[in-house]
Amino acid sequence: MHRMTITLNGTKREFPEPLTMADLLQAVGLAGKPVVVEKNQLALLPREIGETSVAEGDVIEIVQITAGG
Repeated sequence: MHRMTITLNGTKREFPEPLTMADLLQAVGLAGKPVVVEKNQLALLPREIGETSVAEGDVIEIVQITAGG
């Protein structure tokens, strides 16, 4: 199995290849939660998460949306 290194929320991390954004959310425990995802400084629409692949060297930012006041 091949592994790749990406930067996730400012930290270099290794994940197995191939990997989709949905797989990444599952791996970090955020699948099904309200999040905003940015890949290489471009925000993804929610419908793009399942079809967007993650590649070696990508910079990914994931922000969980929380309600409160």
